[in-house]
Amino acid sequence: MKNIFAIDWNRWLQRQQQTIILFDSVTAASDVAFMLNGEWDKSNGVVMQKCDEIAVEAAANLVGASWCYQSACEAVLIQLTVDELLNRYAIGDRYFINANLRCTNLSQLCLSEINLSSAKLNLANLCGTNLSKANLTAADIRGANLSGCNLNQAQLVKANLARTNLSRADLTGANLSRACLIDADLSDADLRGANLSQADLRGANLNGALV
Repeated sequence: MKNIFAIDWNRWLQRQQQTIILFDSVTAASDVAFMLNGEWDKSNGVVMQKCDEIAVEAAANLVGASWCYQSACEAVLIQLTVDELLNRYAIGDRYFINANLRCTNLSQLCLSEINLSSAKLNLANLCGTNLSKANLTAADIRGANLSGCNLNQAQLVKANLARTNLSRADLTGANLSRACLIDADLSDADLRGANLSQADLRGANLNGALV
C-alpha cells in the first residue's frame, strides 16, 4: 500500500511540475517541441517538464510563432487557413472575431462586411483587397500591406496599424478613432470623411493623401 501511495504521489508531483505552452499554429508547436525536447500534444500545445522562457522565446522566434502559457487569460488561437476563411465566407459566414491570420496572403480578395474585430493580421498581405464596411475594431494589423485596399466605411476603432502600408487605400468614411497609425504609410490614401479623432499619427506619411 505504501509503494502504491508513493507512486501516485510521485505522479501527482510530476503533473504539478509540468508546464503547458500554447502556440499560434500546430506546426509551430510540433517544431518547438522537437527543438526543446518537449511533448507535443498533436495540437497547438507543448508539455514541458522545465520551462525556460528564454529558450521558448528563441525557439518561437525561429519558427515565427507567438506563444503563451495555457493558464493565460487569453490563449493563442490556432492559425486560420486562407482556404477555411474563404470557404466559410462563400457560404455566408462573416464572423471571424479573434481570428489568427498573421502573415497570411489575402491579397486581391473580396471580403466586404467581414467581421475581423480583434483579429491578428500583423504582417499579412491584403494588397488590393475589398474590405469595405469591414469590422476591424481593435485588430492587430501592424506591418501589414493594405496598399490599394478598399476600406470604405470600415470600422478601425482602436486598431493597431503601426508601420502598416496604406498607400493608395480608400478610407473614405472609415472610422479610425483612437487607432494607432504610428509610422504608417498613408501616401495618396483617400481619407475624405474618415473619423481620425484621437488617432495617433506620429511619423505617418501623408504625402498626397486626400483629407
